[in-house]
This record gives sequence, C-alpha cells and structure tokens, in this order.
Amino acid sequence: MAEPLFKVELGKSMADQEVPGHNRWHPDIPAAAWTDPGTDFRVECMDWTNGQVGNNDSANDIRDMDLSPNHTLSGPIGVNGAEPGDLLVVEILDMGPFPGPETEWGYTGIFARDNGGGFLTDRFPDAHKAIWDFRGLYATSRHVPDVKLVGIKHPGIVGCAPSAEMLAEWNRRERALIATDPDRVPPLALPPEPHNAILGTLDPGSPDFGRIAGEATRTVPPREHGGNVDIKNLTIGTRVYLPVYVDGAKLTTGDLHFSQGDGEITFCGAIEMAGYIDFGVDLIKGGMEKYAMNRPGHMPMFELSHLEPTYSSFLVFEGISVDDNGDQHYLDAHIAFKNACLNAIEYLKTCGYTDEQAYIILGAAPIEGRISGIVDIPNVCCTLYIPTEIFERPILPDDVPKRTASTGNLAVGS
Repeated sequence: MAEPLFKVELGKSMADQEVPGHNRWHPDIPAAAWTDPGTDFRVECMDWTNGQVGNNDSANDIRDMDLSPNHTLSGPIGVNGAEPGDLLVVEILDMGPFPGPETEWGYTGIFARDNGGGFLTDRFPDAHKAIWDFRGLYATSRHVPDVKLVGIKHPGIVGCAPSAEMLAEWNRRERALIATDPDRVPPLALPPEPHNAILGTLDPGSPDFGRIAGEATRTVPPREHGGNVDIKNLTIGTRVYLPVYVDGAKLTTGDLHFSQGDGEITFCGAIEMAGYIDFGVDLIKGGMEKYAMNRPGHMPMFELSHLEPTYSSFLVFEGISVDDNGDQHYLDAHIAFKNACLNAIEYLKTCGYTDEQAYIILGAAPIEGRISGIVDIPNVCCTLYIPTEIFERPILPDDVPKRTASTGNLAVGS
C-alpha cells in the first residue's frame, strides 16, 4: 500500500481535519504536504459535499444542500522541484471506497433547479436521490431495481494550482458571462464566494485569508489546469500529464466516483463516494513547451488505462440539433445530446422505470456519449450508448419477428 500523505477522518468537516484540505482554487493556498518526484503515495478524500449526504431514503439532503462548501478537496500536495512550465506526470495506481459496511456505499443525486440544477433541469426540476451499495466491482441500488453495474472508479477532480495571472483571467471571463444574465436560475457561472471557503492550513483570522477567499475561484467547472473534468476514463492505470503553473505544482484531487456515465448529466450524476486514491508522480522539466501544451486554452492530456468494464452489447439513442419547440439550431451539440438523453429516458420508461430512475441510470451507469457527426449542416448527431448487460430485466424490444427456423434437423443422405 502507498504511504498515506493526506488523511481524513470521516464525520469531521474538512475545515476541522488535523490538516485541512480546501474547496477553492488559488495559487496562495499552502501545500498540505510535500513529496519528491518518483514517489508513490495515498490521498484520502471525503465525498464532494463535506459529508452532507446520508445513506437513507430521503432526498431532503440533496434538496436542502448548502453548495458553498463544495467541492471538498484533498491537498494541495507540493512536489519538490516542480516549476512553472513543467509537466507533472501523475499515475493513478489504485483507488476505491474506504473498506467496511459503513463506508462501502455511494449516491447519485438529481439537484433541484433552484439549487444546482442539471443537464435536464427544465424536465427534472425537483430533487431526487439513489443510494448505491458496493460489492467488489459491482454497484446495486435499492432505489433503482434490476440494475447491477461494474464501476469505473475515477477522481472527478485532479489538477494543479493556477498561477495568479490564470486565476485573474478565469474570474474576468466568468464574471463577464454572469453579467449577460445575472438573474438566471441556475446561474451561468459562480463568482468567488468567501462564505464557507476552506483554504487549507491558512488561519481564517489571518490578513491573507479574506483576500484569498475573495479572489479564489469555485471548483465547479473544468478549466485549463484540469480541475472538475469528470472524465470516467481517468481510472486506475491512467497516466495524466498536468501543466505546472506554480512552484511545487500543488496537486489537488477529490470528488471520487465509483461509476459515471459520460456527461454526468444529473449534476451529481456519478456514484459519489468517500475513499482513497493512490498516485505516483514524476516531472518532465520544461514539458509544457516541449509537448506544445502552452497555447491558450490547452488542457491536460492523459493515457488511457487498460482497465475498463468490458460491456459488449449496447442500445444506442440518437439526437439532433432541434429544440423542444421544433426550432432548428446550427450544429448545436448541446441540444443534440440533450435529445439523445431524452429519447433514452422515454424508452427506459417503457421498461418499467420512472422518469427519475431513467435519468439516474444515465448519470451513474458507464454509458458512452459521443459526437457522431458534426459537419453535416445544420444538425449535429449525438449518440448515447447504454450497456444492456447492466440490466437484470428485459430491456430490448421483444416483438421483432424471428427470421431463423425454430424447428428442423440436420440433412441426411438418401
């Protein structure tokens, strides 16, 4: 087992941990621990909500959640010798839930429209929740019957700290977006929020705390440094190349998922969990320039793992760039993927699932979401692949006429 470098005690707020993590991005958040290139280590993580969700049959905790403490993250981990312009090479060696009957569970949430929302929030404006139980590779839910899926465990968030200049640019462009429709629900973006900011080992009473809390960005979106990318394929065996923007890199992770579909469409659409993740780190000096990862808008890259569920049978749904009112949009992948999701939900209802159960399945199961065509004006074609082997009830149309003989015998000689 890799040596624990960052520990958490479940049941305690992140702010009350022996060494606190953080829930904002800022270059001046101190490193919680340091390590050398060429080392392996373990990072323990709370769930992304700071322990606000319980293993119960009520969605009140989703409905009433305080989103200002989220995401609750572990780190930053400083890497000796890392400098701006380097690449931090991070290998995901292992991860999972904390072992034991009280901790081997997770949850998927549909957030209310007026408190977080989701990809289909206009169709699903109210809060719902499903609890999942883990047994080895598999997850099942008392709230979503006849589904047994193989998880593809991954961190929703992994990234290095931004530079001061990068942070200022994030704030500039996101504030400009908010200003185009400041009263929108859900909002277009989230500005810095000092309330409930956790800034690592910084003393909340120190002069720097107020300044940093007022500048630090929220952790909701992915950005150039990586962050909340929610890529299900960032799993055990993956190697990630992270650009370094500050001395020490200040690597952070969290928002661990047992499983997720492409898009994590319910907002809390993965199977969220607390747990551990083992990393190995190395440095490529000057790697950002050497591998052309320094242009504006560039993001980390990663090598795929060989470890994935080997589902082979899928039912595929399609969507194009035409909205609910029948209006045509030009090559709009957002609308096209929305239509593919809605078509899948309508179909799953014919198999005995409710609207909300179907929505949860699309968020939590390892579905494949693809842009299948993006050049044929005016429509994008997006597709959504549901692995049929996760279901323990009939899921395919059963009234297709058979074209094979049901009786007969081998031919024999005369």
